[in-house]
Amino acid sequence: MNRNEAPDFFRVPPFPGARPASLMGPHNLDGVSGDDAHRLIAMLAERRVGGSFWGARPALPTRPYTLVRAQTYQRFGGQETAAPLLFWQSDPDAATREGHTIYGECDPWHLVNGATEVIAEGSDELVLVAAIAGVPVHCVSEGCYSQLAADPASLPELFKRLFLDTRGYADPFTRQPITLAELIELLTFWKELIDSNRQIEAAVGFAFWKQPTVAPLLWNGSTEVRFINHAATEPDGAVAIWKSRTPTADLAALEESGVRLLEVEDGFIRSAGLGADCVPPLSIIVDRSGIYFDPTQPSDLESLLHTGNFDAGVLERARHLREIIVASGISKYEQATAHLKRRVPRAHLLVPGQVEDDRSVQSGGGDVRTNLELLKRVRRTSPDAYILYKPHPDVEAGHRIGAVPEAQVLQFADEIVRDLPISALIDLCDEVHVNTSLAGFEALLRGKAVTTHGVPFYAGWGLTRDLGAVPARRAARRSLDELVAATLMLYPRYLDPHTGLPCPPEILVKRLADGQSQGGNHFLVAIRRLQGRLKRAMAKAMRR
Repeated sequence: MNRNEAPDFFRVPPFPGARPASLMGPHNLDGVSGDDAHRLIAMLAERRVGGSFWGARPALPTRPYTLVRAQTYQRFGGQETAAPLLFWQSDPDAATREGHTIYGECDPWHLVNGATEVIAEGSDELVLVAAIAGVPVHCVSEGCYSQLAADPASLPELFKRLFLDTRGYADPFTRQPITLAELIELLTFWKELIDSNRQIEAAVGFAFWKQPTVAPLLWNGSTEVRFINHAATEPDGAVAIWKSRTPTADLAALEESGVRLLEVEDGFIRSAGLGADCVPPLSIIVDRSGIYFDPTQPSDLESLLHTGNFDAGVLERARHLREIIVASGISKYEQATAHLKRRVPRAHLLVPGQVEDDRSVQSGGGDVRTNLELLKRVRRTSPDAYILYKPHPDVEAGHRIGAVPEAQVLQFADEIVRDLPISALIDLCDEVHVNTSLAGFEALLRGKAVTTHGVPFYAGWGLTRDLGAVPARRAARRSLDELVAATLMLYPRYLDPHTGLPCPPEILVKRLADGQSQGGNHFLVAIRRLQGRLKRAMAKAMRR
């Protein structure tokens, strides 16, 4: 390699299942200056990205040490060092002569933490990491970074020459040109996701058809996600758990063991298809303190809303995201647009049904436990309204509990709507009444009045009329864009169906709006839909 050419210091982490992606793009010299180099170096020192930042973080000596690439030791000549040697060996089968050795792919920023000096080849990116972190370096050979050993102050000039003067960068999702600062922001986004997963030892309760899309969102940077069906042994670290799919005995054992449980559920922008039809989610949430739909205890989402402190940039993104979602007709299970006409010259109310044994109903519905009870309450509160009732799609598909005979529905509702998209129905109506349904949140996005009869996550922040027992701790008042920022940007995790990479919400929304989403295992979908039709037929026969 020419000493003036650097290997790719800015790389996409090898997320499981992701397609190969490059961060390189067309070069543009416009506006590049030495000041940019100083600013970007400071940004890298703060964010600690570049190189294999996703690698393992092994335990390090408590005393200061000299960090040595093991393969350079002989070329170093065994010279005396001021601190004990810590060898970093990429090949676990190779031997070193003395000192402590760590093996495999590691986070170089972590390794230089306690180092008083770094010894490596002049072309080793470890030299660049050390120089950015302010650690002295000794190079045993010439290379693109070797001048930093003799002249640490030349770092800005070297950085500009290697990474600004001759290179351009591209967004891996859109392939549009981006600045290096924007690229560092993306690497930081991935780093924060990976760091949040480093304590996860195992994942319990995940259906096999969900695992490929969930794995990148739970990956800890160095080992594959260990999906297990039963918690036979007590894990050493935290466990990501899908509680509704975990056997009761296993869940009880894990809770009694005291192991930290991180609850996982579908996100709010899920995919184009039903979970009950085995269509894998493109968004999940991982909650460390509770779960968003259970108002009996705080959750990470509630904490975000309680704390606030949303900066102007986040709120602007939230506004833009909300506008895209509304314009494209995206909801949790579908992406569709339709323009409906009002039925009569009366106020139109939409009542979305739910899965009655769903955990959100069981934990947040209070004494409203059935769809029929919800309809009765809505009619009592709005005796003159034209009420449209939309059964839940999983119930309609025959997979879940919550079906109400038409005759009973029509005692309290004026119309049952089945095949029309929820977004179009929200647009049609003046108000939406919910138990705990996400449709109430979607209605808020579209500027509609919302009445909650249970306690969904969006109740109690000053945006809804709340008839349920909202916890007193929800005392903060939040704007719609603050609610969107917490709910759709800061709380969930998203996977791009095109690249297989974790992505910001804007990317997934754009993919869904463009019709780019995965359909899941077609055989499983067909089987589940057949099962649903049989269940509906049997239920209908039993009602006769």
